[in-house]
Amino acid sequence: MRALLQRVSRASVSVEGAVLGEIGPGLMILVCAMEDDDEEAARRLAAKIAKLRIFKDEAGKMNLSLRDTQGSALVVSQFTLAADTARGNRPGFSSAAAPAEGERLYERFAGFLQDEGIAVATGRFGADMQVALVNDGPVTIWIDTAA
Repeated sequence: MRALLQRVSRASVSVEGAVLGEIGPGLMILVCAMEDDDEEAARRLAAKIAKLRIFKDEAGKMNLSLRDTQGSALVVSQFTLAADTARGNRPGFSSAAAPAEGERLYERFAGFLQDEGIAVATGRFGADMQVALVNDGPVTIWIDTAA
């Protein structure tokens, strides 16, 4: 699975003008299931993100995790993280999981993150979403479970 994390002071996701999910301080997580991913990849990714020390401690060092700060996560499906730009100018997305499997793994990932004690808000899989966020830092981190 692939995820793009952004440390945020706030974030929200809307569909057709209606807010589906919003959080205060925490992580905006764009996530994509790849064609060979399984539930174990989703579980490992959720566990890693919950423990990743990218929030500032009292000394201003990135030394605290999402768990430590009791921050929230806004999880949004983003199949375009599977983009292959190696050939030509039009990205290919054939390495992304099939839509039904992608949705299942997206939902499992969000559930595994909740199992880690993280408050989770989500978007709507496959919808045309509008995402708003205030990146804190800025801090943006890319994770790929295959790497």
